[in-house]
Amino acid sequence: MKKPTIKDVAKAAGVSTASVSYILNGKQEKVSPETLLRIESAIKELNYIPDYTARSLVMNESRLIGVVIPQTETHKQLILENPFYSEMVSAIEGRLRERGYHLFLSGVDKGENYLNLSIQRNLDGAIVMGIYQEEFYSTLKQSDLPIVLIDSYINDSYFQRIGTDDEYGGYLATKYLIDQGHTNIGLITGAIRRDGVVEKRFLGYKRAIREANLFYNPDYVFEGSMSYEHGISAGKTIAGEHPEITAVFASADMIAFGLIKSMYDQGKRVPDDLSVIGFDDIYMSRMFVPALTTVRQNIGEKGVIAADRLLHLIESADGAEEAESIVHPLQIVERQTVIPRAAMAGKG
Repeated sequence: MKKPTIKDVAKAAGVSTASVSYILNGKQEKVSPETLLRIESAIKELNYIPDYTARSLVMNESRLIGVVIPQTETHKQLILENPFYSEMVSAIEGRLRERGYHLFLSGVDKGENYLNLSIQRNLDGAIVMGIYQEEFYSTLKQSDLPIVLIDSYINDSYFQRIGTDDEYGGYLATKYLIDQGHTNIGLITGAIRRDGVVEKRFLGYKRAIREANLFYNPDYVFEGSMSYEHGISAGKTIAGEHPEITAVFASADMIAFGLIKSMYDQGKRVPDDLSVIGFDDIYMSRMFVPALTTVRQNIGEKGVIAADRLLHLIESADGAEEAESIVHPLQIVERQTVIPRAAMAGKG
């Protein structure tokens, strides 16, 4: 069956195609109430579905927002395998939908141009997560596309940025363990790259260690990926080679989950044999057994703020807006995976 066109709607309603176009583009005030009813009736009767792709080319707007999640580590995973991204994308999509926009989600491999595919989709704007200061970002500026960065330490006033003070977060987590009497504290983290989230949390860990006049031991830093699997692997090493470690800061909750599972597999318990603190406070942290003590950032709120900032850029009168950096607050959420060193089995 032939797909009905705008001409078919106009003919069925006995009006011009211009009148139908007004209605489709939200300009009901351009036609009389009687004409509006006839057009709406014809659209319903013919089951007419507008061609939004063609409309976006004509109007130079698609109401489509790109969300780009780069794979910045060698550990490959599905985009939404990590609940952190699931929560963030869900919050962004919800706010965009409230405002009449749609989300185009794209994952890209390390080293690829992050926006090649997205720009081809005639996006109105883009939210890019966790990027580094590489050559590609200069091409973003040339694209003339409104862009908001989440969790990116790119010092360029062109971009709107939403993030947290990750160095302080690493410091906060490590100092919390120190305040519980722990002195041999490990760090399990992703790949430490200059001016990235992981490096900032690592630097916060080192600052807390040195501020407490403790010895910084590089052997206590287990660098890999921000993944459950890395937590499993690092846990085996700690249990087998570093039994003196009594507490660990895992720079992501998913790492912490893997670590706790690894310890259990080796006959050890958290927190009796090892205290663990995570970072993010993804929804699974409160459901995990034992419930995870962690550094909380409001993931959903960050996504909503990013969406609001981007839509403000898109809908502002001249499209120009002075860039700003919004730093989201952090706090410790105490649950069940950290106890004082003096209370630990055989380690008091």
